[in-house]
Amino acid sequence: PASYRDRHELVLRRRADRPNQTWQSDHTELDILIVGSDGKPDRPWLTTVMDDYSRAICGYTVFTGAPSALNTALALRQAIWRKTDPAWAMCGLPDILHVDHGSDFTSHHLERTAIALHIRIIHSIVGRPQGRGKIERFFGTINTELLATLPGHLGPGSRTPTPSMDLPALDQAIGAFITVYNDRPHSELGVSPRDAWVADGWLPRMPDSLEYLDTLLLTVPKNRIVQRDGIHFQGQRYLAPTLAPFVGHPITIRYDPRDISEIRVYDHDTFICVAIDGREERIGDS
Repeated sequence: PASYRDRHELVLRRRADRPNQTWQSDHTELDILIVGSDGKPDRPWLTTVMDDYSRAICGYTVFTGAPSALNTALALRQAIWRKTDPAWAMCGLPDILHVDHGSDFTSHHLERTAIALHIRIIHSIVGRPQGRGKIERFFGTINTELLATLPGHLGPGSRTPTPSMDLPALDQAIGAFITVYNDRPHSELGVSPRDAWVADGWLPRMPDSLEYLDTLLLTVPKNRIVQRDGIHFQGQRYLAPTLAPFVGHPITIRYDPRDISEIRVYDHDTFICVAIDGREERIGDS
């Protein structure tokens, strides 16, 4: 049945009514080998965020290792916030984010972030990638037009190439290609993705600040009870003088998984303080 469906089922291709109404986000393992951080060959991944209406690439991230919620968050951060390059005009918050059923896309972190930013998440049906066809076609364009021209490309039936690019060099090459892609006419639209997104001029819905966006996207929320000797988390104890009135009460902490030397403490979404790892405080005192 699945094979018959994939061959014969009619696919309704629907386009969003306006920019930022619907974004698509997905990962792909790139057909290229690069020099990894350990000096050995590594195969990188690409996460992109595409506006469904204009086909514009609003944000991306290139990384090694398995896709994670943090990689998705970094791509969304770039997509949502204003770019330093004025030509890369795409920004703002989408009404709908269309994703697959990967563990990072179904994480509680992304779900709570979407609720805070008033974004509705729609997951494609398991094993049915048709709803992500536009972003899949962009991945194909990246492979045929860019990666095929770079050293280390994994072509069909070719021998394992010797990589020479590192991750920053590949990131720069993909960024330059996205600039060209956004500015050239799209075969289905008749105009460039950038011009389709800008349209007659409009104001996208934006987060209150970049700091607020970073707090939601780049930190993970957890619930804890404040103890008399501080907040216990991942085998460490976090301290702050302003925690005294909250002893015995439930609070929410947010932490950056890349650096857990400090945590941000909230009471019902109200920021209380930054608590410091007690071990670091003792080192500082000494």
